[in-house]
Amino acid sequence: MAWDEFATQPGGHGSGSVSNPFSTRFVRPGALPFLFPPGAGVIELIGRLRRQGWWGQIIGPHGSGKSTLLCTLEPALLAAGRSVPWFEFHSGDRRPRMPRPESAGGNARTVVVIDGYEQLNWLERFRWRRCCRRKQWGLLVTAHRDCRLPHLWSTETTIPLARQLVRQLLPPDDCRAICDDVVSDAFHACRGNLREIWFRLYDVCENRSGATRCPR
Repeated sequence: MAWDEFATQPGGHGSGSVSNPFSTRFVRPGALPFLFPPGAGVIELIGRLRRQGWWGQIIGPHGSGKSTLLCTLEPALLAAGRSVPWFEFHSGDRRPRMPRPESAGGNARTVVVIDGYEQLNWLERFRWRRCCRRKQWGLLVTAHRDCRLPHLWSTETTIPLARQLVRQLLPPDDCRAICDDVVSDAFHACRGNLREIWFRLYDVCENRSGATRCPR
């Protein structure tokens, strides 16, 4: 099964055909908002990042929303007058040539974003930190563990969070509505990895939409 296959079909939300709400275009980072716990939000994190000299790390396991949080923070960084050159690295990426830190360009109002900072070796990380300090750039990274940068946020997933996101993606009046127990089972089977949960629920939704179509 190709996860994005259904998303490429004609139609979608608001059209005549039924689109799978767990397709890539609906669950990719930036498509879903990052859900903060009570008392926290973008304003608080931008303020903390500013106090830390625009340096910070977002720490969390696979599929816990780190990239989504970056996408949520980016508009606020731009609104604060920061330029945001973005670099993204994933496990298994083939990088014939590592981009040089100087390629970020910018000035003292630049905040370099590195999504997947732990994919860089120690020397590459050292070069990025040194370049950012020398040029007075900010540095905001995501990683799976502490990288010895000022702490900004730790991401984690919970069953209530997964259920809340599912309700946003698939309202309960949809004939393919997924009950809480199914979400809980997916959460445990995928060890809380939201990315894997969306894969699993994609198949559940496909099976249900194949059996019955929602009334128009």
